[in-house]
Amino acid sequence: MRVAKLALAAAVLASLLIVGSVAAAAGKPAGGKIQVFVSQQKGPRAKILITGAIGDYGQTISVDKNGKVNQNGDFQKVNLKKGTFEVDATALNKKLGTAGPKVNPATCSLVFSGSANTTAFNGTGLYKGIKGKIKITVTFAGIAPRFTSGANKGKCNFGQNVPPLSQFQTITGAGSVSF
Repeated sequence: MRVAKLALAAAVLASLLIVGSVAAAAGKPAGGKIQVFVSQQKGPRAKILITGAIGDYGQTISVDKNGKVNQNGDFQKVNLKKGTFEVDATALNKKLGTAGPKVNPATCSLVFSGSANTTAFNGTGLYKGIKGKIKITVTFAGIAPRFTSGANKGKCNFGQNVPPLSQFQTITGAGSVSF
């Protein structure tokens, strides 16, 4: 009986130590290198995963400088499970705006890519006081339909409001943050 009580006490102590170390590990991040992965956007929103010094996931929303949702906004509001922060992507959007796509008119395919540094700021929750630079790379590829009639029949239709036949986009990044 005494051995059972000692074993139980040791098990309780061990579980408290494990829970305590897990709780300490879940505290404020120390800062350091991060990697960012964003899934294909649907309107102004996309799923985001951050690894490294930040191990968290959630949603990012494109906003303007006043925080209003805007699909073409120069800022991103990053809403993660353990807090939020903002990213100034003005330089990235400028770079993407001037990146000319490589087009193959024989196959109606195109690809473009651009990279630039972004700045993390204005954190809440676990990310309060965040500062850092994250180099983000956006790559987009697609295949456009062809015109089926008229003077342009058979030519690629890269119209602004014409959905591509297929598309692929990656948004990844790496950088360092501090708190």
